[in-house]
Amino acid sequence: MKSASTKAGSDRSGVCWRPWATRCWPWPGSVSALSVWEIYRRGPGVCYGPRRLTPFAGRPEWRRGRSTLLGKYFLKDFGIDLGTANCLVYERGKGIVLREPSVVAVRRLTREILAIGEEARQMIGRTPADIVAVRPLRHGVIADFDLTREMLRHLIRRVCKRRVFFRPRVMVSVPAGTPEVERRAVIEASLNAGAREAYLIEEPVAAAIGAGLAVHEPSGNMIIDIGGGTTAIAVISLGGVVTGQSLRIGGDAMDEAIARFIRRTSNLMIGERTAEELKVAVGSAFPLAEEMRMEVRGRDYVSGLPKTVLIGSEEIREALQEPLPSIINAVRSVIERTPPELVADIMHKEIVLTGGGALLRGIDDRLRQEIGMPVRVAEDPLSSVAVGTGRALERIDLLARVAVGAKRSH
Repeated sequence: MKSASTKAGSDRSGVCWRPWATRCWPWPGSVSALSVWEIYRRGPGVCYGPRRLTPFAGRPEWRRGRSTLLGKYFLKDFGIDLGTANCLVYERGKGIVLREPSVVAVRRLTREILAIGEEARQMIGRTPADIVAVRPLRHGVIADFDLTREMLRHLIRRVCKRRVFFRPRVMVSVPAGTPEVERRAVIEASLNAGAREAYLIEEPVAAAIGAGLAVHEPSGNMIIDIGGGTTAIAVISLGGVVTGQSLRIGGDAMDEAIARFIRRTSNLMIGERTAEELKVAVGSAFPLAEEMRMEVRGRDYVSGLPKTVLIGSEEIREALQEPLPSIINAVRSVIERTPPELVADIMHKEIVLTGGGALLRGIDDRLRQEIGMPVRVAEDPLSSVAVGTGRALERIDLLARVAVGAKRSH
């Protein structure tokens, strides 16, 4: 009887013979909250063996806090593309769940936040004197830490909904070559916004992962991510950037160039929203088979009265002659500094364009003509960075290679 009892007591799946008060519960410090939940779920009749053994020692996913039960419904992983123009959130297992403009509306004197996201974007150029709609990030850099933290908190709360007791893991993309001070600021903003753990990943690497490139292999992959405030150009191999360059030129610089060109040639003053709409509607970087035209309304620069002019895609191409050559020259510079073996890989795989700037008509043809290498646009260039951050969190082995910063809240 004694040997049978001992055998049952040492069997982790058997029923414990000891009284309730002396059952084989593990040491309190050796289990996580999820393990305690599983013990409670299995019931008091299950023996977990000698106290020197940690429950589920053969299942490391329990120690990482990824319970099949709790992880599915409560614990969430989010990848955040913290862009100058837009913020995208990727949820593990669901895809892109939120897309908001990176705009915050505040009162000038009290700094009270009135709106965040799309509601705040509608206020640009239409606010009274005491209200201003600002972008917390400029040229890929945090310009206002407090507003960035509030915007991150808004995004996390929107996607977490009512799961306030189970804080998520978050991975945020940052431009390549971001200084350590700014990286720490992004991590602290994520933790202060409610994240349990915060990781950082460089935007070119995240964009390459989201575009489906095998960044962890010993092979060259070239990515050009044209965002709102910055353009990141990088050659990636073995999960890291081999050569790269970041320019503070992007979609915003193109909008400003269009507005300046129209003011100079047509004496018409337009805002940044109108310039962006014009770029999206008729903008192109390469001659089109059928040119397009669009009516633009603004204020006459001389008389100050309303005025309407007709703008064509040829004029937009001329306006973009200022920012586009800078991007092309930067691409040439990165290729010149790339090892020849990786250049051969890139010629075989093509250069991949991501970001909102990749949607400009004919930009792939323009790059192909200028540098003489194959270029293609990613399937979903707007979401590539956000998808890449989420996929990096889904794969622990990939996360260890590509993460450039991490911190856990206390």
